[in-house]
Amino acid sequence: MLGIENLPKLAGPFLKTERKGPAAMIQQFEQDHGGGMAKDLAKNRRVVMPSWTEHEEIKELQKSYSRNKVRTTKYTFLSFIPKNLFEQLHRFANLYFIFLAALNFVPIVNAFQPEISIIPIVFVMSITAVKDLWEDQRRRKSDQKVNNRLCDVYDRKQKRYVERRWAEVCVGDLVRLCCNEIIPADMVLLHSSDPNGVCHIETANLDGETNLKQRQVVRDLPQGSEFVPENYSSHIECENPNNDLRRFRGFMEHPGKVRVGLHSENLLLRSCTVRNTETVIGIVVYAGHETKAMQNNSGPRYKRSKLERRLNMDVLWCVILLLLMCLIAAVGHGFWLSGLQNPIYMIPDDTHPALAAFYMFWTMIIVLQVLIPISLYVSIEIVKLGQIYFIQNDLDLYNPVLDTGVQCRALNITEDLGQIQFLFSDKTGTLTENRMLFRRCTVAGTEYPHHENGPFTSKHTPLILWCAVVPDPQLQAKLNTLSSAMRSPPRQQAAEISHILDFFLALTVCNTVVVSSPTQPRHVQMPVVRTPLRSLEEMKAMFQKLSLPRFPSSLSQNTDTPTSLTKKLFTRGRSKLLYEAESPDEAALVQAAKAYGCTLLGRSPEQVLVVVPGTGPLSIPLLHVLPFHSARKRMSVVVRHPLTGEVVVYTKGADNVIMELAEAAEDGFSREVMERTQRNLDQYAREGLRTLCVAKKVLEEQEYEAWLKRHEYAETSIENREELLLESAERLETNLTLLGATGIVDRLQEEVPETIEALQEAGIKVWVLTGDKQETAINIAFACKLLRPTDHILMETCEARLHELQHEIRQVTKEGVSEDDSSDCVLVIDGRTLDYTLQKELQGSFLELTCCCRSVICCRSTPLQKSQVVRLVRDKLKVMTLAIGDGANDVSMIQMADVGIGISGQEGMQAVMSSDFAISRFKFLRKLILVHGHWCYTRLANMILYFFYKNVMYVNLLFWYQFFCGFSGSTMTNSWVLIFFNLLFTSVPPIIYGVLDKDVSGETLLDLPDLYKSGQNSQAYLPSTFWMNILDAFYQSLVCFFIPYFAYTGSDIGVFSFGSPINGSALLIILLHQLIESRTVTWIHTAILLFSALFYYAFVLLFSLTCVTCNSPTNPLGIETKMMSDPLYYLVCGLTTVLALLPRILCRTFCNTICPSDLVRAQKMERLSAQDYSTSLRQWKENKAAQRLSSRHVPQNLSVNADMPHLTDCIAEAGAVLS
Repeated sequence: MLGIENLPKLAGPFLKTERKGPAAMIQQFEQDHGGGMAKDLAKNRRVVMPSWTEHEEIKELQKSYSRNKVRTTKYTFLSFIPKNLFEQLHRFANLYFIFLAALNFVPIVNAFQPEISIIPIVFVMSITAVKDLWEDQRRRKSDQKVNNRLCDVYDRKQKRYVERRWAEVCVGDLVRLCCNEIIPADMVLLHSSDPNGVCHIETANLDGETNLKQRQVVRDLPQGSEFVPENYSSHIECENPNNDLRRFRGFMEHPGKVRVGLHSENLLLRSCTVRNTETVIGIVVYAGHETKAMQNNSGPRYKRSKLERRLNMDVLWCVILLLLMCLIAAVGHGFWLSGLQNPIYMIPDDTHPALAAFYMFWTMIIVLQVLIPISLYVSIEIVKLGQIYFIQNDLDLYNPVLDTGVQCRALNITEDLGQIQFLFSDKTGTLTENRMLFRRCTVAGTEYPHHENGPFTSKHTPLILWCAVVPDPQLQAKLNTLSSAMRSPPRQQAAEISHILDFFLALTVCNTVVVSSPTQPRHVQMPVVRTPLRSLEEMKAMFQKLSLPRFPSSLSQNTDTPTSLTKKLFTRGRSKLLYEAESPDEAALVQAAKAYGCTLLGRSPEQVLVVVPGTGPLSIPLLHVLPFHSARKRMSVVVRHPLTGEVVVYTKGADNVIMELAEAAEDGFSREVMERTQRNLDQYAREGLRTLCVAKKVLEEQEYEAWLKRHEYAETSIENREELLLESAERLETNLTLLGATGIVDRLQEEVPETIEALQEAGIKVWVLTGDKQETAINIAFACKLLRPTDHILMETCEARLHELQHEIRQVTKEGVSEDDSSDCVLVIDGRTLDYTLQKELQGSFLELTCCCRSVICCRSTPLQKSQVVRLVRDKLKVMTLAIGDGANDVSMIQMADVGIGISGQEGMQAVMSSDFAISRFKFLRKLILVHGHWCYTRLANMILYFFYKNVMYVNLLFWYQFFCGFSGSTMTNSWVLIFFNLLFTSVPPIIYGVLDKDVSGETLLDLPDLYKSGQNSQAYLPSTFWMNILDAFYQSLVCFFIPYFAYTGSDIGVFSFGSPINGSALLIILLHQLIESRTVTWIHTAILLFSALFYYAFVLLFSLTCVTCNSPTNPLGIETKMMSDPLYYLVCGLTTVLALLPRILCRTFCNTICPSDLVRAQKMERLSAQDYSTSLRQWKENKAAQRLSSRHVPQNLSVNADMPHLTDCIAEAGAVLS
């Protein structure tokens, strides 16, 4: 942690004691370091003054900043062709085919007409260019619409606000916005029509969150009915543009040399919408592409899938195969020329056979270029778009309540969904609803069970919760003594009531909840209240009952309260209030406090308006808010108590953290309270409740002043601000007095147990990474069937225990437990132990242990630990990982996994914005992975293999012909058919195949999760599968070439006439081969196959009838018509097709009959009647269960109770966790 003595050094050169204006600073820097320091200053930070400033240096500096015009297009009219060509030339495949096309223009090595050779690459690159141009045109129209929006900008010459286009707004402009207007640039808030200096914005356009965010005017700026721009003479220094939406560091220096820290609460972000505020005025600090919205506009996510990496390797094998074939042809050509003795049919040439062989090598590269599938990459993109379309339009994955379906944010890893081996899940909001209900609490060591809590209902988004909390009678009775007119309670009871009052006051004010009203749009404007509604004498009497200190006399100055204000406040108190919270926990706690009469009425940056039992509304001065931080695991507010005048710190946070901070403040009473509270916390955790502790601290004025001075220093720093603020908060949150703890229930989402059970049956190892207590996580794991009553829980609490468990698990493994889902062991590990196991020397032991467990539960884990665990498993075990979460704390884990899935839940949209796929409920994961994942992987894998097969098969026909033409590079096919065969005639069917084929129906895949294991094991695309397809292509090419060869041996047909039946046979073989491989044959498949065949024959017939010089120097006129009029043509084509496909048909029939795979068995089951299908399904599951049961030999010495004696209670109560 940074020491306070280092603050001046860390804060940077601009936080020195001597305060100077921006111009003076620049001059001083230029004197010290020479000229041009304005540029150096701009490199370090940004200086912003009103655009009409007289300082020439500042003017020049602000001119260098980006203007507000945005351009998301990639091209201009002049740059489109060169820039698009340059981008496409970055693809190796395009470079390869351009090289071959250029090579064909070299006379000595050309294979056919040079003009024809450029057709494939021109065709593919033209399609890509048209697609890019269409997308760019859409972006251009969007940019024009945005840039032409209007806003009010202050014009000093005209002394008024004038309308300007967004594109004309500059840094330093003062912009005025009204309610429901969109913010044109990032602005520091200078004025709000709200008397409390508050503005509310909706960030849905930025991050998808619809709950309102509160922003506030910079401190110490005058707030009146009107803002006079001419009077604004402060300047701003802030950090340079960045993409962190939740961070803004800088300070504003007023004319009196007083500096005020600037935070994200002072910044209005571009693209957000002003809500519930009549007028706001701000000064632009970032414009155009420097705004945080544009800095985060990175477009669709791109990842390389596992299948794509495998594909690239096989393309290299095809390159090697191509070079080998070309080398054979070149050597053969050289030997053939060497064996000739002045043949009369050749033009005399002095070229040496070795040099001719070298030339022939390049000629054969041109002839056999189709071996590298140029259209494969384009086809893969089209197929993935089709797969995404069907995923996003699946009604089973649609949530009618939220009106959302699946969002596919990463466009190129759909097939990875079918190969997942490890799944890492958050708990709260992912497995559970993240809609909290206050269930129990303990105050001053006394537990209040709240047995009569009513039903829990909620609205969905924004997070506006109506929680029916029925107060506990005993706790309610104690609070009622505050408003009773009876005699004062005994001193011991008064102390307890004081604890209770502080407890509920902490729940009411220690939060960031925004108050809303059904009769007003989403927000209640908080009236200014400076005094309680009751008389001070009544207040004094009430606190005298509690034997609390009397009021300081200074508070007796403002005793009058306007009658109208009193009436207004009491009217509001009786109306319904809605609480909008960024966290469901906060909303539940505020609702619980409201049920006991401690009602939050409104909030402003300076005060909180609450109702306390026995009083009217109280205005509590809000001095500081120390927001929640994942490192501190708590939040605090510093207030001035409205009755005692003391400075009080209220803190709430994780129980283990608060209990540690309260230990130093122990006395006899506090020690007893802490012991009883800890016992209650353990009980809450066993019941699966989310626990939270509440504490307070009373500060002396001198102590507060000393802390405030250092805290303000940290607030105004630009460099290292987060570290300094964190240290400042930790310095304050010490020696706390424990008030109590709460237990909140978070119900499981529907169908979570069934989903987890199905995923585990599919062979996916499910890990839960949560920040909750160990007992809570285990209890929820039982409820969602991640843990079974028969499971053996291994508790890892230290390094020694890790090695002990590792030894025990080795003994288990020796007795026959396989390292898969058949294991009965589940590892539970906490955050502290996880830190040890993530060290390099222990990683291997940890992974060895986890591989022998069916599941792992990581408790008390931080966001950083979550991402470290995912990376460790992904990199060390070389497995496919998926991470799923719903909150900002899950973002690092989601981005680290191979596939990241965000849930659009109650914690905003940060996880969704960082994910590859977004769903609204955890149950949708079941079909997304088991059905769509399986289909996408199987379809794409089979399509890629089919592409390799058809290209190798057709190219080999040309290769075999070289043995009969002296390896001269000649072809028996005219160049037009040669080019179009793979590019047009046979390219559409595999695309349809890749989008629509279903090897097994979705219902069967859900009924039999075991079928998913075929994708995990890459059974559809193994190296052996690839080479079997290549060998089959070689065999089919031999049949396709030599049957016509022997059929026409001795005849006088020409070369192209010989090639006609070969091309016809090849087309039929390739199309029927796909029909054999297809598991689904619909009218679409049939129509496309027929269209491809008819398209080929229509083209060659038209070509034969019309083209005289299309294939110079040869003449293809009449060849096809003559060949097709001969019955031998059809006999050859039919016999060739049957003999070529017969081995594949026989092999598939034999394998599916003798040793059918699970997929084949499932396909057979689908053909049965409904009754027989149900019987077969039940028998299948019984057999699988018996197989898993027979592999378990877990010894009984792995006892659960050894480490966790109370775990039996968890098991017993697992069924009642969420009742």
